[in-house]
Amino acid sequence: MDVVAAIAAERRELADLLEDLPPELWEAPSLCAGWRVREVAAHMSLGFRLSLPRMALELVKAGGGMNRMTDRRARLDAAAMSTADLVAAIRDNAHHPWRPPVGGLPAALGHDVVHGLDITVAAGVDRRVPEERVRLLLEQVTPRGARFFGADLRGVRLLADDLDWSFGAGTPVTGAAQDLLLVAYGRRLPPGRLRGEASDRYAAV
Repeated sequence: MDVVAAIAAERRELADLLEDLPPELWEAPSLCAGWRVREVAAHMSLGFRLSLPRMALELVKAGGGMNRMTDRRARLDAAAMSTADLVAAIRDNAHHPWRPPVGGLPAALGHDVVHGLDITVAAGVDRRVPEERVRLLLEQVTPRGARFFGADLRGVRLLADDLDWSFGAGTPVTGAAQDLLLVAYGRRLPPGRLRGEASDRYAAV
């Protein structure tokens, strides 16, 4: 798969989806704790809008905490930018070369796909991420990566019911591949999306 092309396509598709989103859903909570859809959209475009020196300055303002910095900027930008501005920041940067500090191209794709799902799953929007993108990201799942994102996968086996993929060993937790991707990224999902004795561990309260 051409990952660069997949990243550009993912950003364009998400921009189209956000452009058609009803105004009330922009204010709805996402799967990212404490963030509405607006904050997620603002965060997704942060690396496109801020230069590396400006990013370093923002990090200093946040006392060196990356999570504090991204949260602060997401809230500030979500308040300052219109929905049209947020959509344009994603669409106009479909080919932007931004990459996370580690992980390269797959991590950049994962950033877009997972945050897109943070929006659509929480809002009840039925979007299926193309299988080849989901499969590539599932192939990147590791115990270390899951721990980094705060996912507790101890004693469970994630088992996709729509493609041939599983991860881990133990009590099966079954669901759509893209939902299991969210689990591996530390997200809690709306009840009923997963099946298995341990599925409540990954359900939003």
